[in-house]
Amino acid sequence: MQKVTFSKYSGAGNDFVLIDKKLNPGFEIKPEIIINLCDRRNGIGADGVLLISDSDSFNFTMEYFNSDSSGGMLCANGARCALNYAKLTGRIENNSAKFLSNNVEYSGVIISENKVRFNLNDPENFKFNFKIKAGGQLINASYVNSGSPHVVINIDDILSDPKNLNSAYKNINEVPVFELGKEIRNHVDFKPEGANVNFIKIENGKIFIRSFERGVEGETLACGTGIVASALISFFNYKISPSVELVAKSGESLFVDFKVEDKKVKNVSLTGSAKEIFKGEILI
Repeated sequence: MQKVTFSKYSGAGNDFVLIDKKLNPGFEIKPEIIINLCDRRNGIGADGVLLISDSDSFNFTMEYFNSDSSGGMLCANGARCALNYAKLTGRIENNSAKFLSNNVEYSGVIISENKVRFNLNDPENFKFNFKIKAGGQLINASYVNSGSPHVVINIDDILSDPKNLNSAYKNINEVPVFELGKEIRNHVDFKPEGANVNFIKIENGKIFIRSFERGVEGETLACGTGIVASALISFFNYKISPSVELVAKSGESLFVDFKVEDKKVKNVSLTGSAKEIFKGEILI
């Protein structure tokens, strides 16, 4: 067995096992290791694993894996946690950093001890107000790839009882996120990769959000790229201007900023808490 040193991180409730390759020379990530580390009963427990390594050209390199061991997608909350860790370990001398994830360059800023801004690349593939069949009804939805593919649904467009056209969910906590999210995540329209699914409720200029994440295959307390996607969709569909405040399932607020010029979105960023919860060692 191998002893692995790790840090447990939380990005607004989205939690990760972070492994620094500098502290674990010779460590090789494997699907079964990821699954075991993320197991909330028999492992450490997390939504995913962050693997941090040094780079000659950047402040660091980040690899991200979902709890089911799938990888290759952007994790915005994970990126904010990685930035916090890089600052704590001396990889960031000032408060700004550039790093690689999935061979794509990103940047971020340490705002304060546990507050981090992550700068995303431009979103792609917007699709607005299409119908998708789920939960025994046709639901209005929108889509954007904010680094990962996301469906965004306003809960005002969901019938709480498909047989009653006047029915509605008054509170976002009433929505069956797991059941609807799982069905839409695996919908034929999004095969073969599938999509993440976000449910939003706009109240007093704030967006309350719950997210079903592919790769975790369930609801998480916060989904960074889902929060960004929901803010962007809400700008175009509901005229919610940046800076957009979104309240995650965890109860924490995150803020999305961006600019729109000639109907093109740029300078997208996500700001919120990112903090180390504890450190430890585990035998794998």
